Parts: sequence; C-alpha cells; structure tokens
Amino acid sequence: MSTRFSRDRFDDVADGPRVGAHRGAQRRGRGWIAFAWAALATGVLVGIGVLVLALLNGSYSFSGSDSPSASTSSSATSKPSASATSKPSASSSAGSGADSGAAAATPAQQGTTTVVVLNGTTTTGLAARASATLTGAGWQVASTGDAGTTGSTSTVVYYQQAAQAAVAQGIAKQLGVTAVQQSAAFPNADVSVVLGADYTG
Repeated sequence: MSTRFSRDRFDDVADGPRVGAHRGAQRRGRGWIAFAWAALATGVLVGIGVLVLALLNGSYSFSGSDSPSASTSSSATSKPSASATSKPSASSSAGSGADSGAAAATPAQQGTTTVVVLNGTTTTGLAARASATLTGAGWQVASTGDAGTTGSTSTVVYYQQAAQAAVAQGIAKQLGVTAVQQSAAFPNADVSVVLGADYTG
C-alpha cells in the first residue's frame, strides 16, 4: 500500500524563477589575467628587494661612475702621504755636492730660513759643537738633535727650496764641508745639517 503525501509546491513543474544559487558560465581567459597580475606583483617585489639590498651593501652609486672603485681610489688619494723620515734616500745621497756652485750666503742674509743640526753618528755632543760653531759666527740655529741614522760617514747640508740654497752653502762653508743637496727628507726645517763621521768639530 503506497503512502500518499500531501501536495506541495514541488509537485507542479513550472518555468518560473529558479530557487537557490546558480553560477553562470565562466568567461574564457579569466585565469590568465589573474596569473599575469600575480607575475607582475612578484616582479615588482623582487626588483624592490634587489634595490634595497644593493643600497644596504653600498654597491650602488648614484654618482654615475663606471667603475665601483672610483670612489675608493679618490678617497685613497685624498689621504695624506706618510711623513718623510729623517734618513735620505740612496738616490738623494748620490747627488751630494751637486749644488756646490751656488753662491754662499752670510749670516746676515739668513732671514727667516730655519736651520737645524742633526747628529748622524754615535759621537755624543757632536750636534751641540756644530751648533756652537754656527751660532758663534752669527747663524741662527733653531734646534739640535739626533738624525734617523747613526751611520753617516760624511756631513751633508740639505735644503728644501731652491731659494734656500745660498743659506745652505753658507752653513756648509762655515762648517768646512762641501756636500750640499736639495731634499724633502727633512720637513721640519728649511736647512738641515746631518753630521757625519768626517766632522770633528
């Protein structure tokens, strides 16, 4: 025996409005558009990350220089050079006496030229004796001291500028030596006397 149910709205089939959620047909190509946007966003994020890392590492320069070492080389050249030691180079020593032909100045012509006397030997008090000889003749000696070496065999009078050659010649003449040479090895004075073993005072 079949069971009869009461009649309801589903017993009548009609072409009326649908009930419930119904998805329409998807457009062709929507998947490719989403993929393109995702790829674009990924590329932008990667580019920003690379730029930030380059800036943090200092490998990116806004100066437009072709070589990354340009700033390094410019900073390196801006550093002051090491101060010259009191020991003259071998090439400088080889030129001793090359300026012996310059006219010798007198103590009255010394002007503002500074003179120092340095002992290049192991003989104690040699610089003081040479300084006394110069000051006794009217020369002005700024200071005395020891040279950077104690093995000098000959006395040399060094001067820095060409205008100081005459004073250097006068100092050498007063000390009875002939070796006079232009050199930048002694930057603390205009004229530097380095006494060697040949000077007895």
